[in-house]
Amino acid sequence: MSGVVAAMRGTLLSRTSLARHGLIVLAAALFTAPEPALASDMAFTQAISDWLELYHQEFAALTTALALLGFTVLAAILLMRTRIRATRNELRLRSDIAELQVQADRLRALLFAEPQILIAWAAGDSRPQISGDTTLLISQDTSANSPQRILAFGTWLPPEPARQMDHAVVALREAGEGFLLNLFTANGRAFEAMGRAIGGQAVVRIRELGGLRRDLAESNLRYRTLQEETELLRDFAAATPWPMWARSADGQLRYANAAYVQATEGASITDTVERNLELLENDQRAEMSRALNDNSSFSARLPIVVGGERRIYDVQALKLAAGSAGIAIDASEATALRDAMDRMAEAHRRTLDQLSSGVAVFDAQRRLAFYNESYRRLWSLDQAFLDSHPDDSSVLDRLRAARKLPEQPDFRVWKAKLHEAYRAIEPESYTWFLPDGRALSVVTTPNLEGGVTYLFDNVTESLDLARRFDRLTRVQHETLDNLAEAVAVFGSNGRVELFNPAFAKMWRLSADSLKEQPHIETVEAWCKPLFDDERAWRALREAITAIDNRAQESLKLDRKDGSVLDCMTMPLPDGATMLTFQDITDTENVERALRERNEALEAADQMKVDFVHHVSYELRAPLTTIIGFAHFLSDPSTGPLTPKQAEYLDYVTKSTNALLALTNNILDLATIDAGAMKLEIGPVDIGKAIQAAAEGIQDRLATDRIELKVEIDPDAGNFIGDERRVVQVLFNLLANAVGFSPHDATVTIRARRIDHRVLFSVTDSGPGIPPDVKDKVFDWFESHSNGSRHRGAGLGLSLVRSFVELHGGKVRVDSTVGIGTTVTCEFPIDQNAHRNAAE
Repeated sequence: MSGVVAAMRGTLLSRTSLARHGLIVLAAALFTAPEPALASDMAFTQAISDWLELYHQEFAALTTALALLGFTVLAAILLMRTRIRATRNELRLRSDIAELQVQADRLRALLFAEPQILIAWAAGDSRPQISGDTTLLISQDTSANSPQRILAFGTWLPPEPARQMDHAVVALREAGEGFLLNLFTANGRAFEAMGRAIGGQAVVRIRELGGLRRDLAESNLRYRTLQEETELLRDFAAATPWPMWARSADGQLRYANAAYVQATEGASITDTVERNLELLENDQRAEMSRALNDNSSFSARLPIVVGGERRIYDVQALKLAAGSAGIAIDASEATALRDAMDRMAEAHRRTLDQLSSGVAVFDAQRRLAFYNESYRRLWSLDQAFLDSHPDDSSVLDRLRAARKLPEQPDFRVWKAKLHEAYRAIEPESYTWFLPDGRALSVVTTPNLEGGVTYLFDNVTESLDLARRFDRLTRVQHETLDNLAEAVAVFGSNGRVELFNPAFAKMWRLSADSLKEQPHIETVEAWCKPLFDDERAWRALREAITAIDNRAQESLKLDRKDGSVLDCMTMPLPDGATMLTFQDITDTENVERALRERNEALEAADQMKVDFVHHVSYELRAPLTTIIGFAHFLSDPSTGPLTPKQAEYLDYVTKSTNALLALTNNILDLATIDAGAMKLEIGPVDIGKAIQAAAEGIQDRLATDRIELKVEIDPDAGNFIGDERRVVQVLFNLLANAVGFSPHDATVTIRARRIDHRVLFSVTDSGPGIPPDVKDKVFDWFESHSNGSRHRGAGLGLSLVRSFVELHGGKVRVDSTVGIGTTVTCEFPIDQNAHRNAAE
């Protein structure tokens, strides 16, 4: 640089060339000089100053250019200094990086000095970074060496440790919760898993434990397991309602639960243990001590006084290494129930011995377990043979040898078919015609324990009576069909139930139309072209449909065709009415035939009523007993039941309640038909009656997801009637509507007052009633599901009509197939006295 300055000083050039030459030389020196020279040679600046002073006067015009040149030179100096400083910083940074790399290698070598795995998740990143010896957790198969395999903890851990590990990792990643787990694989290897949140990352370290650390981990695991089991057992003992205790080897009380404290009337568990309160008597404790000394356990049913009451307990005790432990389970209810069952069984045995039907019970091994005296007399079997508990085949073989069984072409096939009852579910009925002329009704009923109960009834006389009755019925039908007199029977619902050809011929009616059971009003419309006396027809309608004051009436009919008929209305015991029409000239003969026919019908109807009454009352007594015992068994105070027992008991309760309701309905209908039903007249609150009826079907509404809509006119008020029967009518209507309605439907009940009547109507959106079924909905035992869920005995609507008519009202059914049905009941507002059932 000094050479450049000297050259500049010694050169004499013109102003223009000097300036150009000076700029070129200065620029060359600026960009070619070494960096240290630019940084340290201050003579360069002095040279520039001398050069400017020497040529100031001659180059005055170049002052501005030279000033710019000076600024450029200074900027170049600063730039070079910055480059030097950057170079030095870069060298220092490289040195620091090298030192950090050495430290990182040293730390990595220290971290992985033992086999372990590190799994790290960056914040917001679901992909883990895995480092370390992954062969710890997976097989040597390289195809399985993947992060997905390592993080699938269930592939190398049992289910419970894998679940704990998954939950711990989720909590670490989501909430930063650290954890430390000792994990054991199925093949016995032990691992330690530690999770921490470090520097915004979730880091999990997994390493295998061995030696002392493994033993310590196993000890900790056993300690925690033992501690959990101990706490569980203590909680169980504390919650157990039966006294439990533990004693040391010297007989001192060491533990007692709350039930033991209560039984011994201690103040607390500590007080009971300190005072060594005893639950058992001295002789009982001595007996238990002897048993524990001889054996490792003691079991006995002992009486214990608890709370001043003597109760029976099942005492169980075990001999332990440090003493003994025991429990006393209250068996008083079970003992009382067993005694009651024994007494009931004995009573049943005595009852069965009094039956005229032969009863034989065979157990699951097909051996005779019980028989009554009627069974022995029926077959004339030796008592010693029966008391030896012979099997079913032996009994049948002996009876066959004595020719007391029906003759069979293949006895083995017949016997095998009979023994199918041991594998059957439902009872089977047979009729045996014995060689001695007797006829036996045989019923085989499978028992729950696997055996079979045989019930034998001598039905020789019954079959003879049935044949005679059938023959008499056929004779009566033939007689009726061949009578010259016209006969028609109308039921209590006003519909034709029976008619003879003479009736159809006399009134010029179609037999096919009459078979459809038309109502008396329809028959009246058909007959009016021949006879249109309104007063006579009104008397006939009242005779057929009236409930009270039903009496025999005689009418003389002068028809338009000139014939004269003697009409007789005859009320029948079942609520039906028989009409007879005859010519005056044949009065004597017709009266005799009708008298015989009437006596037979009365006898048959009376037999039906008596049979219904007898069966209904006979069913109610055992049903009441069964329901009572079912409620007793379902009471928690009688003791716990297994789920299957509770299920069976629920089936029994539902079935008996349904059967009792059916029996009560039959009794009500029979009572009405017998004329013994009396109404308890009083004020009836319409709103409360509807509410009471709706409460009875709440469970069915909830089960079938059906909405009940109630609409009561504000001026409906009250009316006079039998409130209980009105509620029963509304309940049956609602139950019928719910049964026919589909799921998620609506059933509407309305109540309104019109003139001197109160109208209740129930509307459903079910399948509707076909026209051919509509006339039968009020008949006994007429049940038509029409594709709905409804199932029943067909008595609900019969009761509805009977009770409404007892009140002097009427029932009307309006139905459209596919849309729904509305049943309307009319009740009169005022009634002066109690209304009796139809006679």
